[in-house]
Amino acid sequence: MGRSTQSNGAAWRSASLLAGALVNAVNVAEVLMVLQRHGVGTPAAVRMLDTLAFETVATDGVLAREIAEVHRVTRSHGLSLGDCACLATARARHATAVTADRAWVGLEVGVAIRVVR
Repeated sequence: MGRSTQSNGAAWRSASLLAGALVNAVNVAEVLMVLQRHGVGTPAAVRMLDTLAFETVATDGVLAREIAEVHRVTRSHGLSLGDCACLATARARHATAVTADRAWVGLEVGVAIRVVR
């Protein structure tokens, strides 16, 4: 399987899916926020993520415009900023977007989508 990008949810629980994956910095922030909400301190949460073998993709101006474009074409599906960041990163890097969100099935955003669950 080629490179993939990850959204939060069940995909994060599988280290095998994360090995070699591309993860947008927005999605990393989402995971850190969820861990904090569950009582995990920031240093511990960062250490947890550091043990996983994924590449964090920074959002520059070009990718920010891609995220906005994904939002424009998926607005009626109610996707979050993190969802759009994942999809835009996958599109920009010619990767497969991996998610546990079945609402992504059938989205037409120019990227392959793999739903895990």
